[in-house]
This record gives sequence, structure tokens and C-alpha cells, in this order.
Amino acid sequence: MIKIASLQMVATCDLNKNLDSAQNLILQAASQNCQIAVLPEYFCLFGKKDSDKLKIQEPLGQGPIQDFLANLAQKNKICIVAGTIPISTNNSDRVLNTTLVFNQDGQVICQYDKIHLFSFSSGGESYDESKTLLAGEKLSQFELTHDGQSWRFGLSICYDLRFPEMYRAMGEIDCHILPAAFTYTTGQVHWEILLRARAIENQSYLVASAQGGLHENGRQTWGHSMVIDPWGKILSVLDKGEGLVTSEMNKSHLLDIRSKLPALAHRTIK
Repeated sequence: MIKIASLQMVATCDLNKNLDSAQNLILQAASQNCQIAVLPEYFCLFGKKDSDKLKIQEPLGQGPIQDFLANLAQKNKICIVAGTIPISTNNSDRVLNTTLVFNQDGQVICQYDKIHLFSFSSGGESYDESKTLLAGEKLSQFELTHDGQSWRFGLSICYDLRFPEMYRAMGEIDCHILPAAFTYTTGQVHWEILLRARAIENQSYLVASAQGGLHENGRQTWGHSMVIDPWGKILSVLDKGEGLVTSEMNKSHLLDIRSKLPALAHRTIK
């Protein structure tokens, strides 16, 4: 078995405050003997305007945010799935919304750049990530070994959740990890349904780490960070506010479900 923590935040407009909050949650996860801690999307900044993220962007491989996470992972011997970090591009007005995975030695072992960029407009709410983000192009997954068992993890971010073909394209993944900042409006009707559907149809664990509350910039996020098993059962959930939930993921349980209901092997359209 491997133990994972889903960390929930209500990120502010202050980078340093957010890093302090992230550190506190990661230390809690480490103290509870978790091997993996997952931060939410935009954990490092929820700016007053979308372009604020450009001010804290970093080149891949260097910068205070990446150094902070590398040191935290190494010191506490915990793998950190680092929500999203604004990574610089050749376009001065656009960054990548990037998940980096730091192993227990503080080394980056995986990078995923958000492919599907969120756009929504209704009832006075309006969002368009393409104004400040460039879309990623490649699927990403990584492997970890714990207690002699190898685990395959697939990465996606927030709005990606609405595109099931993306998850199918990754193949047989043991656990899908989704940092997110779902809006309150869409989250209250779609979040849990979509998460459980992705877990059930891929017969995989799914760990979702979200923003969950009213932010300084006036935006409200849905929260409900959770861990779901391959049968679609919610193992743990935190509805709102800052905190974390933990769950042990059992490889035998996953294989048992796939053996009893071999839906993945029955696929005829690929």
C-alpha cells in the first residue's frame, strides 16, 4: 500500500503566505507517514487579476518556488506533486500552468503542462485562461515504487477532468492525480460526478486536490478535495477550508476490481 495526502488551500494574493501554508500542510502529511502530498492548482498565487501570475513566473529548473519545493521534499522525504507553477515560455504574455513532481530526493521526475484551458462566462462570472496561459501538448505520467510495489500515476489539471479521452489515452494508470481550482458555480453540480466517473471508467484511484473557499480576489472555489477508489467510492473528503485528507491506496484492491470486472480488457474502440 501507499499513503497519499490531498492538500486543500484557500490561496491568497501573497506568494509568501501561500508557500507558508503549503509548507504547513506538507509537514502535516509527512508527520502522518504519507509518501505523496498533492498541492492544488494555483497553490502559489490567487492574484487580484489573471496577469499577476506572470510576475512570479520561473524558468523550468530554477527559481524560488521550485527551490522551496525541492528542499521541502528532500528534507521531509516525501514526494510532492506541486499543484501548478507558472513556468516561463518564449511568449512574454503567456506562461505554462505546470505540475512538477518532486521525488523524495528533491529531484523533478515529471512535468505536465495543462492541456485544456478553462473558459466560462455566466451570471457575472467570466474566466478565460488562454489570455495568460499557453496550452500544453503532451500527456505525462510517472512511476514510484514503495514497499516493493510499482505505482503508475497520471497527471491532469482541473478543466482536463471534462475530457475523458485524455485519461483513456494514458493507458492503465493506477492513480490519476488532479490539482484543481474548480469554481463554486460549476463545482457544486459537476465536480464529484466527474471525478467518480473518471475513477470508475478507468478503474483507478483518483486524488483531487482543490482550492476551497472565498479568496481575497473575490473568487469562490468549490473545494471538496478527495481520494476515490477504483470502484468509485469516496475514501476521504474535505469540503471547504484549508486542510488535508489522507488515504491508503491498496494495489491488491485495484487489481481485484480489474479482475472481477475486466472492462479495460473488453474495450473494442481504442
